[in-house]
Amino acid sequence: MIALVLGGARSGKSAFAERLAGALPAPVTYVATGTPSDEDMAERIERHRARRPAGWRTEEVGAALVEGLDRVGGTVLVDSLGSWVAACDMAPDVEGLLSVLRGRAGDAVLVSEEVGLGVHPPTALGVRFRDAVGEANAAVAEVADDVRLVVAGRGLRLDRLEL
Repeated sequence: MIALVLGGARSGKSAFAERLAGALPAPVTYVATGTPSDEDMAERIERHRARRPAGWRTEEVGAALVEGLDRVGGTVLVDSLGSWVAACDMAPDVEGLLSVLRGRAGDAVLVSEEVGLGVHPPTALGVRFRDAVGEANAAVAEVADDVRLVVAGRGLRLDRLEL
């Protein structure tokens, strides 16, 4: 099973994804793509660590998400695709990610930022980030069995458009 959990900043998407992953078969490995680049990010990472169950393993992979997923068995929780895209300088190996996700024996829950509901980014870098994350989200959603949009901690199931 592949699940994609999307949400805006402070929407509760990570906590929602953690509950979803916790209901899947053990062992669970938390695959972190973010790095403590500043004090705020370091605090966020620490809050996420403190919230995770003690039995979960953590793999900090940064930009090496594809390689990291390829070597981890069981259920994985990837948090987040946006941090991965940024770590890859807006040029992530999305095809490689899709290939690894399709070939895994275990379940995967991926967290990502919903970047298409906000205003147009005021900088060229912001536009590149929005476009790259949006493309990664759409590609993962295509292979996902379950896609949720989290708003205020509540998950809405997003169904495929059947024409």
